[in-house]
Amino acid sequence: MNIIKILKKTALGVTILKILVETSARHVHLTVSDFESLFGKNVKPTIKKELSQPGQFACVEKVDVIGDKDKIENVAILYPFRKQTQVEVSLTEARKLGTDAPIRASGNLANTPGCTLVGPSGVVKLQHGVIIAKRHIHIDPKNAAKLNLKNNQIVKVSVPSSSRSLIFDDVQVCIDEEFLPAMHIDTDEANAAGIALGTYGEILL
Repeated sequence: MNIIKILKKTALGVTILKILVETSARHVHLTVSDFESLFGKNVKPTIKKELSQPGQFACVEKVDVIGDKDKIENVAILYPFRKQTQVEVSLTEARKLGTDAPIRASGNLANTPGCTLVGPSGVVKLQHGVIIAKRHIHIDPKNAAKLNLKNNQIVKVSVPSSSRSLIFDDVQVCIDEEFLPAMHIDTDEANAAGIALGTYGEILL
């Protein structure tokens, strides 16, 4: 169960909040037309695993992502469809592909590099859309108001572990009616902090 709550207020006036930290591995968001080009017009996305955010799931269907240098096979597709196709990788994976992907908030695809997606029924060549996702917090307006968090606010999150505890700076707050509270980081960040399933971080305000 996702949890976010006030733990304590320190003598210095710093409020500490607790939030679930989830690892978001490489994945692709597709438009309807790109999905049809890759898998066929009569194919519908098949649920493999429901995600923590309501209405979202990882699909059985996967694609190969091809860059200038190398490729990554069997990359997960996430549903629902998007208005723009977006490929999210870690910095390590971007280097493997040979692409200079910037760190961006989801949906901010201007002046980003492209790649080639290969599916069982076709190929899609993207002119842009490859990013390294900016670390962020999903939260609904009601909980955000309780905690005095604002949309696009930048916070710090302390993530404890047995030997690799870290404080992540530059964490963007993303507020939406459909969100459940959770922080998302990529695999590079999760490995750096020794993240395990069910890890909770502390938002420092």
